[in-house]
Amino acid sequence: MKYITNIIRILFFALFLFLLANGKVMLWLALFVVSLFLALIFGRIYCGYVCPMNTLMILTQWLSKKLKIKTLSAPRWLKNGYFSWITLVISVATMLISKKLFHINLPIMLFWLIISVLFTLRYKPSVFHNLICPFGALQRTFGKLTLFSKSVNKDLCIGCRLCENVCTMDAISVIGKDKKAVINPALCYQCNSCQKICPKSAIHYRKK
Repeated sequence: MKYITNIIRILFFALFLFLLANGKVMLWLALFVVSLFLALIFGRIYCGYVCPMNTLMILTQWLSKKLKIKTLSAPRWLKNGYFSWITLVISVATMLISKKLFHINLPIMLFWLIISVLFTLRYKPSVFHNLICPFGALQRTFGKLTLFSKSVNKDLCIGCRLCENVCTMDAISVIGKDKKAVINPALCYQCNSCQKICPKSAIHYRKK
């Protein structure tokens, strides 16, 4: 399954580069819009399998660990949770202005691709995904309403925190007096990492 996931990510990344090289990035944005409606049913599969930023960030995270330059804490100015909405408004406004005044389709995705890599060199992926990414702001909103998502069988969960530790999106928390894992569908990328590592097979993709 791991190899299939990587192949899917590479194919979509190649498609993104092809559209970028041919000046048709707007088609990619159309794909993103479609993914928002799919997120209402299947969760944030775009972020986990399609997004070119996530694909590069996986490699960047591996590199930053090797270089030992990563810090765990996010900048304080990001913790209010509103910054990703600000970046969304700025991104849309920039695209509209560039189209109206300069008659060009600004490749805004390329800009954010570079930013995502730079942030992931220093911070864990969840910082960019959850607090900065303008596309993530919309995906979180639609993902919160998803019909299907990863969920934990509390009768089987032993509160070992393995799933919490392996989740790069901070979508899992072990909470409550009984110390059971809970998955936030608004943040979950449906990537299967938690499901694979669970010693009790307590995590499954199913209807909420």
